[in-house]
Amino acid sequence: MGLGYYMVKEVMREIGNKSREFYEFILPPVDMVIQNDNLIVSIDMPGFDKKEIKLRIHGHILSINAKRETVGEGTIIWRQRPNIVDKKVRLPMRVKEDEDLHASAKYQDGVLVLTIPIKGGRSISIE
Repeated sequence: MGLGYYMVKEVMREIGNKSREFYEFILPPVDMVIQNDNLIVSIDMPGFDKKEIKLRIHGHILSINAKRETVGEGTIIWRQRPNIVDKKVRLPMRVKEDEDLHASAKYQDGVLVLTIPIKGGRSISIE
């Protein structure tokens, strides 16, 4: 049981590490909705403190960065929740560097909601 148990334990630990790396790559899930001349971006960030989350918009790219310290005592059996988030999301509009954005963000119950006003644009009539 000694060597076999040790090998299985190490394989499971490596699978856990790779799955967490995968989740750190694809997470967090992001939803975008245009509502009342605003782009509403909802980002699931459970377990992160709002002080740990950094948002930046550059051109048409929204950067989401967050890092949390893992706290826990005892033997780790399985760990999948991401400790680091570094995600870039393409926005459906471009934000100019010198433009005053007037964006706002709220973080509640693990969900970060970013509101970005959509400026400009015209209605196009179809004949």
